[in-house]
Amino acid sequence: MPGAIYAEGLVKTFGDVKALDGVDLDVPEGTVLGLLGPNGAGKTTTVRCLTTLLRPDSGRAVVAGLDVLKHPNEVRRSIGLSGQFAAVDEYLTGRENLQMVGRLYQMRSGAAKARAAELLEQFDLADAADRTAKTYSGGMRRRLDLAAALVVSPPVMFMDEPTTGLDPRNRQMLWEVIKRLVSGGTTLLLTTQYLEEADHLAHDIAVVDHGRVIARGTSDQLKARTGGERVEVVVHDREHIATTAGILAGFGKGETTLEQHTRKLTVPVSGGAKLLAEVIRELDTRGIEIDDIGLRRPTLDDVFLSLTGHVAELNPDESDESTENAKNSKSTKSEKNRRDGQSEKETAR
Repeated sequence: MPGAIYAEGLVKTFGDVKALDGVDLDVPEGTVLGLLGPNGAGKTTTVRCLTTLLRPDSGRAVVAGLDVLKHPNEVRRSIGLSGQFAAVDEYLTGRENLQMVGRLYQMRSGAAKARAAELLEQFDLADAADRTAKTYSGGMRRRLDLAAALVVSPPVMFMDEPTTGLDPRNRQMLWEVIKRLVSGGTTLLLTTQYLEEADHLAHDIAVVDHGRVIARGTSDQLKARTGGERVEVVVHDREHIATTAGILAGFGKGETTLEQHTRKLTVPVSGGAKLLAEVIRELDTRGIEIDDIGLRRPTLDDVFLSLTGHVAELNPDESDESTENAKNSKSTKSEKNRRDGQSEKETAR
């Protein structure tokens, strides 16, 4: 039986570019799927197809038990979406933004006010609740946007790179909010470029590149595919770089890489701390002085390079689509401001 989020063979083309080339996903209820991939890989297009913002050229998608193509309105009532751009009205206060979303979901006025107050406290925005959103910092706008996505406590959430650009404190705060959501039974599809974020939040991870899911598994399983661990050595003298590279090659399970400006050599290994001790002894025996040495887990770049062989460039079509959606969002906000009786001059600003 399909999970709370299910996709089979999703295809979406923009001109000559195939943004999605047969994406398959299955996210069990009450779990988090981390959708990883470089810019232009198809993450955002996948989210837009699943949330009814784009119609796929072919394929099938089911969200919260509802067919996305056959019942788009019902799907929208069952989901929350926090996109890459904070979709808040900068001329309204934080409180007014949340109350407006509640009313759009046909909540009674009193219930919308109570839910807004609850979310403002939860997202540490109570002190700024009655300030206009245009005075908020980037992190505050991001938190307000996420709060707006949670006004109706949806059973299924989509978050498209929700912590991009946030400082470490705000990122940690959002992680805690997401954990509480999932512990309460919410199903979440999270796109991110941060493997650390997926480590903290995702039960399962799917890696997307060129519009296809090219790997899936837990964070540890994906890291193991890239060699599991890395030994990093910073040599003191540049003249010892070549000798050190030869030594590491004897212990490594893959290609040794070099950062010339930092004199740091890195090689994938297996064997953990025991192998690290052997490397240190060999370097000492050969009389090679080092400034630093350590054993670390693979990074997101390691996973990308191992699975795709490259770091993908931004897909112009996907970027253009993002810009167009942002324009549409601004247009909608301006129309709303006019309906609220604001002057044309203020709206133009």
